[in-house]
Amino acid sequence: MNEILSTPLWGNTIYKWLTALIIIIVLFAIIKIFKVYIFKRLKKWAAATATSWDEFAMEVIEKNILPLLYISTVYFALQTLALGLRAKNILHTAYMIAITFFVIKIIIAAFKKFVLSFIKRDQDSESKEKQAGGLIAIVNIIIWLLGAVFLIDNMGYNVTTIVAGLGVGGIAIALAAQTVLGDLFSYFVIFFDRPFEIGDFVTVGTDSGVIEYIGIKTTRIRTLNGEQLVCSNTDLTNSRLRNFKRMERRRIVFAIRVTYQTTNRQLRDIPGIVGEIIASKDKLSYDRGHFSGFGDFSLNFEFVYYVDDPDYNFYMDAQQAVYLEIFSAFTEKGIELAYPTQTIQIESLPVFSVARN
Repeated sequence: MNEILSTPLWGNTIYKWLTALIIIIVLFAIIKIFKVYIFKRLKKWAAATATSWDEFAMEVIEKNILPLLYISTVYFALQTLALGLRAKNILHTAYMIAITFFVIKIIIAAFKKFVLSFIKRDQDSESKEKQAGGLIAIVNIIIWLLGAVFLIDNMGYNVTTIVAGLGVGGIAIALAAQTVLGDLFSYFVIFFDRPFEIGDFVTVGTDSGVIEYIGIKTTRIRTLNGEQLVCSNTDLTNSRLRNFKRMERRRIVFAIRVTYQTTNRQLRDIPGIVGEIIASKDKLSYDRGHFSGFGDFSLNFEFVYYVDDPDYNFYMDAQQAVYLEIFSAFTEKGIELAYPTQTIQIESLPVFSVARN
């Protein structure tokens, strides 16, 4: 038996090969027992909690940690064997590639989970998830590049030249694509600062419309006329933008002009009449009403009220109802609304008699 175990095979005795195999089988069995009996209970416990981060941790363990444990078991078991230098280098390289791959997957998954958790705290999370796709893609590329540099460094190569080359190349790319990079950083500002979101009604300069898409370089707005307005992200972050979706209430100021034939009693009643009409409407808050001045052809009143609803159609419907009731009430009270008129007064000139010779 000892002779058989001492028989050399591929540079190692059969005893050493069996030892490595037993290590692999025992550790595989321990991992399997953990997965079947302990890990399943942990998953049930995570599913019963209110937070989703523990479920995320279980998913990371199942998809990344456990496969990495299996690979590590094989790697360290083979380290007990007397392998050649070339074989050890190949084995070490493969193991480092595996570690880098799974670590990058864990980092990417954690970043994506953080971003989506940040988004889901607000409303309209589905549209915001689409908006976050560009950010996640950019960060994924950066993480993979850093992972590649880390892998090359751990394989024994000098990464100083590579890093320096990337730095010089990065400067050259930055100079050549200043506008694109400016829009990219503006995209980050829009994503984190959130001056507007998909579905918001905004006004930019003389254009108004609904935000339809927010991309890495451009934002698209569906205007009131129906066409799609494409703006660079830098233009939007550098301009004054009015976001009507964030409006909580509207302040409405309007004037009423009545004729000079209106009596003193009617003038005193006008603020009360208009105030009662506005106060009787749902979601309208009356603020003030005053006789504001004497016009060229009218006696002027100014009224202010608030609409406690940001919807523009609701505001127009409410204003229409107020105007119709004011007109009806003025008709009943005999109050006449003024319109531009001019009165020309012609006086007769004295008649002069001409003496005749």
